[in-house]
Amino acid sequence: MKQHTNILKTNFQEPSKAIKVINLALFGHGLVGATLIDQILESQRSIEFRKNIKLNIFAIGNSKKVFLDKDGISSNWLTFIENQGSSYAITDVIEYAKKHKLENLIAVDNTASLLFIDTYFDLITGGFHLISSNKIANTISFDYYKKLRNKLNHSKKEYLYETNVGAGLPLIDTIKLLHLSGENITKIKGVFSGTLAYLFNNFSVNDVEFSDVLKEAISKGFTEPDPREDLSGNDVARKLLVLARELELENEFHEIKIQNLIPTDLQKLSVSQFLNQTNLLNPFYSDIKNNIPANHVLRYVGELSGDLQQSKGVLETKLVAVSVNSALGQLKGSDSIFEIYTESYGDNPIIIQGAGAGAKVTARGVFGDILRLASKN
Repeated sequence: MKQHTNILKTNFQEPSKAIKVINLALFGHGLVGATLIDQILESQRSIEFRKNIKLNIFAIGNSKKVFLDKDGISSNWLTFIENQGSSYAITDVIEYAKKHKLENLIAVDNTASLLFIDTYFDLITGGFHLISSNKIANTISFDYYKKLRNKLNHSKKEYLYETNVGAGLPLIDTIKLLHLSGENITKIKGVFSGTLAYLFNNFSVNDVEFSDVLKEAISKGFTEPDPREDLSGNDVARKLLVLARELELENEFHEIKIQNLIPTDLQKLSVSQFLNQTNLLNPFYSDIKNNIPANHVLRYVGELSGDLQQSKGVLETKLVAVSVNSALGQLKGSDSIFEIYTESYGDNPIIIQGAGAGAKVTARGVFGDILRLASKN
């Protein structure tokens, strides 16, 4: 009897699944890019064991060099790029993948480069899906935005960019689902920038100079390489535009009303000059702080409103004083918060809140996009 039991177990045992190899080309290895690489390398074995998916990083590139290895990079990848990396065009990466018959291709753009988005069409033609923390492709002209979508649809490729707005928060997915289901979104409002949340959360309630808070944010990796990109309001405006276009609105960047938080005389300095003179910001921000009402704090808010059933909405970013008891006023640290108002939910918005800045959070969001694509058939 025992022998028959063993035979039955053998006959009905589930066969082991074949390992699916996902071949990744990663571009940009600054704070977010390097963190993502380390996260992938640390998780490779467990993902292969749990999901039968092998993540193989066969290319790592920056603006000057690329390192290629069909069998995948190791933890000393930076040394290999420095010593064995070579100058390249994006077609070299595409041809390398073809030559070595690499399948399930994903290109990940962790740059902040306007030039790199010009490679997207070649990558799609070359068989790559796209993932990006770079917001530029979604926020330049609406004409480019539509051409890219048409190319993706024609080539049956996907483009994921969840980190374009809420770092690791599931914001874009939520808005996509609401919109696709026919829900009438009437307004989106919130603190879109974890960087500016951190700055004003601390500056509003602590007896501290603004420049000191800014230096802390820079040291924690919360800001763009040029912090004026955050302080100008442009980063929040781009995030707002990404969401507007998810609702099929045809707004252009120049139509956004943006409050620039940089005094005029500091706007034209070089990055190094600005970083060496951040103390010049202090009088400007002290005046703002001294004029806010009691029991209020400063928040830099983005808002999408208007008749969102038309071709364009109203997009605005501005620094406002809000009650410490409001949802926006109770934010802590570098958290972001998004209020999504819809016809069905009325005056009770859907609220998504959580960590909105930092290389680890953003890299983890990009990693999530990779795994979502990798898990599809």
